[in-house]
Amino acid sequence: MCGICGFTGYRQDQKTVIERMMKAIEHRGPDSEGFFCREKITLGFRRLSIIDLEDGQQPMESADGNLHIVFNGEIYDYKELRAELEASGISFCTHSDTEVLVNTIQQYGEKALDKLRGMFGFAVWNEKEQTLMLARDFFGIKPVYYAEIDGHFVFASEIKSIL
Repeated sequence: MCGICGFTGYRQDQKTVIERMMKAIEHRGPDSEGFFCREKITLGFRRLSIIDLEDGQQPMESADGNLHIVFNGEIYDYKELRAELEASGISFCTHSDTEVLVNTIQQYGEKALDKLRGMFGFAVWNEKEQTLMLARDFFGIKPVYYAEIDGHFVFASEIKSIL
């Protein structure tokens, strides 16, 4: 179990807010944490290490640096997807399903969801398009809650992170 959280829009206290959001879900990922802040997006992550213990730090970016992801879950077919992406010329730095996921989204956009087998909740920031893609698995095994608060789109793995 890991935890994701974040919000759109600029705030002077972005780092403080995301740290508080991540602290609220610390129990979901006691092994490490990370965040990504830009003018229009802030992403946070709490990690429970299961696979790729050394290299699976998040937020993680796509091979071209355009996409930034926070991801909770497991992609069961990531080895097959990785082989497909490698055949198309994408190289990898880790053995994590997170890196495969972000590059699958880079390659296929929203159609990547049709390729995924697993349980997941994730947020992907597209730096070039300045857009956020938020998704969860089709059965809702890995929940993602969201709300609009003071003009900011806010999301998290648990409601208490939003509160």
